[in-house]
Amino acid sequence: MAYGTAPDAFDEYLKMSERTIRRYLRRPTPSDIQALYAAHEARHGFRGMLGSIDCTHWEWQNCPNAWRGQYMRGDHQHPTIMLEAVASADLWIWHAFFGIAGSSNDINVLDLSPIFDDIVNGTTPDSSFHLRGTTYKLGDYLADGIYPEYATMVKAYNTPVGEKHVIYTSAQMSARKDVERAFDILKQRWHIIKYPARAWSPAKIRRVMYACIILHNMILEDEEQIICQYNEHEMDVPIEEVNEVQQRANRRDIRNREVHHQLKSDLVDNIFERSQE
Repeated sequence: MAYGTAPDAFDEYLKMSERTIRRYLRRPTPSDIQALYAAHEARHGFRGMLGSIDCTHWEWQNCPNAWRGQYMRGDHQHPTIMLEAVASADLWIWHAFFGIAGSSNDINVLDLSPIFDDIVNGTTPDSSFHLRGTTYKLGDYLADGIYPEYATMVKAYNTPVGEKHVIYTSAQMSARKDVERAFDILKQRWHIIKYPARAWSPAKIRRVMYACIILHNMILEDEEQIICQYNEHEMDVPIEEVNEVQQRANRRDIRNREVHHQLKSDLVDNIFERSQE
């Protein structure tokens, strides 16, 4: 996983057959990966503004010809599979959703992603915060221009006008680089995802990707580079899922454009005032 080379490249050095190396690379089951990732999310919790959201492509070398059109997109010369991730300033990956055909765009991935499921089901911990006299109850993600104007999305101005907008856009774009840095470090750390995937099955590729993300977070934790420290004495408040009526209301709250613009306006003023101090 670290070197990204063919399984038979080290058979002489490791005294292991290609078959054995392949078997142990694919050893984690989907339930193992899901349990590990859930444990990391539970350990580090959910705190206010999560970070930056974006998508990246992993080239799929052995994509079957019958599926090639589904996984092709005009801006990529080869079939790809997409990863949606949320990363904070410490490069910790809080959310990962992998396996969507590379012909999709960020909006299609967002619609299929479970990123808002906890909010819709009412099971997300309290992530409310106060800004300039207004209380915002949902966690927010720094996003680029393609994402919709949701209450949970903080976007920059495409054509900033005036000093306030210029300062805000510069700050937003600078902070949004965190997720791109996380993608680059993930590929540098695990060369198996830097090079084209050679597996035939999307399920096998998915397990490799999630394993690399979990190991990436474990390294950050071991090196004590993470922002949110685990507190074993912190008590979790039990949360019960809501009914369908409340779920529909939660979906409306997520898609509330008025809240999106109000938050954006408050952030513009707040960042400008801080820049003048």
